[in-house]
Formats: sequence, structure tokens, C-alpha cells
Amino acid sequence: LSPGCYDSMLHFFRASSWSLEEIRKRWFSAVRLYAPLYREGNYHVLVGDGVKQSKEGRRMPGVKKLFQESENSAKPEYIHGHMFGGLGILAGSVRNWACIPLSIRLHDGLQAAMEWKGASVSEASHVVQMVEDAYRAALTFGNSLLLLDRYFLTVPALEKLKSLNGSGDVHMEIVTKAKKSCTAFERPGPRKPGRGRPAKKGAAVHLKELFASRGGQFQKTEIELYGKRESIRYYCIDLLWGQKLYQELRFVLVEMNGVQGILASTSLELDPLSIIRLYSYRFRIECTFRELKQQIGAFCYHFWSKYMPKLSYYQKKGEPTPMERVEGEKPRQKVLEAVRAIEMHMALSCIAMGILQSLSICFIGKVSSSQIRYQRTPSQGRVSEATLMYYFRKHFFRLLAQKPELYITRIIQRLQEKSEEQWDFLAS
Repeated sequence: LSPGCYDSMLHFFRASSWSLEEIRKRWFSAVRLYAPLYREGNYHVLVGDGVKQSKEGRRMPGVKKLFQESENSAKPEYIHGHMFGGLGILAGSVRNWACIPLSIRLHDGLQAAMEWKGASVSEASHVVQMVEDAYRAALTFGNSLLLLDRYFLTVPALEKLKSLNGSGDVHMEIVTKAKKSCTAFERPGPRKPGRGRPAKKGAAVHLKELFASRGGQFQKTEIELYGKRESIRYYCIDLLWGQKLYQELRFVLVEMNGVQGILASTSLELDPLSIIRLYSYRFRIECTFRELKQQIGAFCYHFWSKYMPKLSYYQKKGEPTPMERVEGEKPRQKVLEAVRAIEMHMALSCIAMGILQSLSICFIGKVSSSQIRYQRTPSQGRVSEATLMYYFRKHFFRLLAQKPELYITRIIQRLQEKSEEQWDFLAS
């Protein structure tokens, strides 16, 4: 595109001619129809996680002070930025995985705009919103398993899951990790005669103590995890969990190379080894986040509004946030346009990355990394996203010329015949 197209491209992200929700639905449908999705029995496998992106823009809506839970010492403890909830779906096979991104939405920092006209902001927590996003995707893909990190195992998340499963024909289960300090409960014993309400729970069980107290009941086996054959010890037990909820969960205690972990599943039908294997696939969404940052530049947006009050990095507790200080209908609408622009940028980035990953999986065995000359170490199995991007940048127009009947080819050829003024006008 000519440099004059830049302004109209920016206008596209804030335009009212498109529906973000409709674009997401179309993307879900396209992934279901054309992507080589992985299935675990009768379930598709969704993967969810949060991602925080630091932003220095002081007039960007949704920016707030965030705590970094990452164990990476290169990251600061606190940042100012955006909190996203990312959702993907597993595609490919065990040795050629990809987590195709479905949606990345702002999950925090916008609560002050809930009462604004035209705003669609959830008052739910990040954990609950992740369950809602996953179930919304499951309505397109069918019955699904949702893989989540350990901080998603909360009572509100399980209550929301139970409510959603009871409201529709689609069923979703969660596989996650529990904290080492997790306490569960045995089933209550037979009801004793006499007055009073029946007990909802039995004796408390401190799960980390089971590694020692029931060490003799652990089973030994070998299983493929993270591409390697590993020897593990595991023990499975069904217990009640959640204060005042007391939902029965399947807990799997795992020990591998001296490292202990506790996995949890809302499904009591999944066998322990499947739970262990499924949770090992969760890291793929973090690989997708990395590729989105490094290859697509998905988090390099800088949409802001002059109507946003300037963010103070030294804001005191109790002081109103910049979003709370926005007054008037027009300023609020302009701020919401900036929010829509951010989410639209993320949605298009998900689509771009998903197309690359789907093509990479579909051409396994047909094209190798060594056939695409690029100064990069060849990857085993499928061609990497970076290599595919290099190839398409170099050969995109040559490939289009071979298919003159394609609609996209005709659009580009028609625009190339126009003057520069009309190019600028039609760019968006």
C-alpha cells in the first residue's frame, strides 16, 4: 500500500461498519470447517490463559498497574499495561502441535465503563470471563475440554461452568492444576438419625500430605510428555472441593523426576493418564502468544484517545482511575472506539496467525523447511510460522497471478489500476 493509505487503515479499526462479535463467530466457523483440529475422544481441546502486555501510552484506555506472576526473572514485578484473556484450540497431532488462537479479549481495566452507553463490558472477574469465552467457542465447536493454569481453579469459575452446562446442549469440562496447599473433602458418611441438616462434606484431606501417607498406592508407568518418554508415579482420587460448593473433582497427584504436582478435572470419566497428558498440552498457548508477539506484532498496537485523562504512574489508592474521570457522551464514545480498535487489532492478529498455523499443519510431509531458503534453523516436523511468513512475503503476488479467477486477485488488480487518490479512498 502507498503511504497515503495509513490514515484510512487507522480509520478501519475504529469504523462502525463491522461487528467484532460477528467477525469472531465467522473465524470460529472457519476454523471448525478448515483447520485440522485435534480431538480427545468426542471432545475438542480448548486452551485458555491470561497474557499481560506492558504499555507506555498514558492515554490508552484499559491500562492499569498489573502484578506479574511469571517466574521469568527478566520481567519486572509490576507493570502498567493491558490484561488479556486468550483462547485457542489444539490442532495437528502429538508431534506437530499448534494452538490456533480463537480470541484475545481485554479482561480487566474497563469496569468503569460498564454504565456507559453502547459499552459491552463484563463485571465478572478474569477467571470467570475465561470460562465464558471458552463456552462461547464451544457453542461452535461442540463438546470441549478446557485446559487452564492453576490460578483458574476457583469456586466462581466452577459455578459459572455448571450454570453454562445446564443452559445449553453443549457440554464443557475443565482440566487444570491445583495449588500444593489445596484442601479437599471426602464424601459425607451416612446421615445420622435426629434433627439437623445433612452434612455436605466429610473429613478434610490435605492433598500434599497424600504424597507421603499414600505413597505405597502410587502407580508407576511411562508416558510421553513434552515430546519425551518420562517415568512417573501417580495416584488418582475423587474428592469434594470448594468452600460451600463441594463439587466432586478428580484429583491426580503426579511425581516426575522428584517434582510433585496436583492436577484436577471436573470430569470424573477421564482416566488419570489422560488428565496428565492433556495438561501437558497447555503450554502450546504460551508458544502461540510468543509467535503472535515476535512474528505478527499482535501486541504492538498503540490506539489512544485525546479524551482519556493522562494516567499517573504514582496514583494513590482510592483516587479515581482515568476511565472513571471521563465525562460526557462524546468523550466516552471516542474512548470506546479506541477499545474496539484494540480488540479488532487482536482479532485480526488471531486470524492471521491461525491461517499460518493451519497451512503449516496441512502441508506436513509435502513441504520441508529446507525447501524454503531462509536464514533460520530448520524446524522438525511442520514448517514454522516465521518461515511461512518469509515465503509468502516473497511469493505472494506470484502465487496470486497463477489464480486470476480468485476474488482477492481481482480486487488487487482492480485497485492497482486506480490512481493514488482512489487508492487512499478505498484502502479501508
